[in-house]
Amino acid sequence: MLKTENRAALSLALVYALRMLGLFMILPVFSLHAHDYAGATPVLIGLAIGIYGLTQGLFQLPFGFLSDRFGRKTVIVGGLLIFCAGSILAAEAETITQVIAGRALQGLGAIAAAVMALAADLTREEVRVRIMAIIGMSIGVSFMLSMVLGPIIAAAYGLRLLFWITAGLAVLGILVIVFVTPNPKRQSFHRDAQVSLRDIGGVAGDIELLKLGFGVFVLHLVLAATFVVFPLVLQQTLQVDEALHWRTYLPVFVLSIFFLVPMIIAVEKYRKSRLVFTCAVAMLALAELGLAFSQTYLAVFSMLVLFFGAFNFLEAIMPATVSRIAPADMKGTAMGLFSSAQFIGAFAGGLLGGILLGAGDYATTFLWLGGILGVWFLVALSMKTPRFLASKIVSLRDLDAQGLERFVEQARNIQGVHEVSIYETDRVAYLKVEKNFDDNELQALVSR
Repeated sequence: MLKTENRAALSLALVYALRMLGLFMILPVFSLHAHDYAGATPVLIGLAIGIYGLTQGLFQLPFGFLSDRFGRKTVIVGGLLIFCAGSILAAEAETITQVIAGRALQGLGAIAAAVMALAADLTREEVRVRIMAIIGMSIGVSFMLSMVLGPIIAAAYGLRLLFWITAGLAVLGILVIVFVTPNPKRQSFHRDAQVSLRDIGGVAGDIELLKLGFGVFVLHLVLAATFVVFPLVLQQTLQVDEALHWRTYLPVFVLSIFFLVPMIIAVEKYRKSRLVFTCAVAMLALAELGLAFSQTYLAVFSMLVLFFGAFNFLEAIMPATVSRIAPADMKGTAMGLFSSAQFIGAFAGGLLGGILLGAGDYATTFLWLGGILGVWFLVALSMKTPRFLASKIVSLRDLDAQGLERFVEQARNIQGVHEVSIYETDRVAYLKVEKNFDDNELQALVSR
């Protein structure tokens, strides 16, 4: 990658990670402190945990469209200011409804689509997949850090400081965007990174993409609902002091890697994607059912390792599967809708977790979640094995209309090319190619 592309990738990944770290840090601790707020009930506690997902899921696409009109950096800075305001509102909250309002405001600063669009503006087509992967990895790192840092900070200083730190992270993100992230030479629409309104119908009509959307909805529903209850299990049932909760989460994440690595190898090397995918969903269901009946710390710890071994795999493989299934020129739309389903799932999970907690004991919540995962398991069994195709983008800005037509005709005859889509307005070709595709012939065609 070019120097400016490296700078763009690392700075945007940092901005995304800072924001997500702020959102995630309350996940493992909020249930423990929520009764400090006036009017707190189990349902409102769950709503406070998940409400950000509703506003983020609803507003990330409008924010992306606004960035087309008013500029990427302007919208990203505006979104981070809104996020900062929500964090301050939550930090100064005295009632649970004020916390809910602050969390909703945090989610309303939905910058995900604008960040992806800016990343596309700052990178060449041939390295864009790499940039998006770096940003995606930053989200996973921020989640793991939040599960360790959240309990340490909250136990020592309370939720108020946690929210103030979140506000500070938003300010730091603004400084990175303004002073570190390069300015794009030009701003344009990128079908591989942005949502196209006219393509929404095509994506929504693909049954396999709908199954993946349902899956990521359930995955984040279960995550949010689990952590409405699980911190209480650690503290009240297992008598683990809050300041020591990180000693559970950190080794859990380390040990879960022993599940993740062989599962990824089985998918990428041995092409066992459908089998491993369904096994991972089954692992999640077994982990939830195991939590319902576990009475000792070792049993609970083992179920949590099983849960995150499956969760981390699915979190990594599902976006990649969307990219493989979606038409090359609709990848941005497919990923945008997939992301919205993920956020709304987090909202539904927080709300459901609160309802279940209020209606029964901890075991009841885990049993319900195991049942929901059972439904997803049945859906997963009906999924088709995706073809192992990669997306490739080729810039054709120097070609006229006749040259574009000749390129499409000849590119389709290259071995390993399965799909070619081209748009005269942006002079970019979107291809689906086999994973081991040798693009020397393609590059020769572009040169000619």
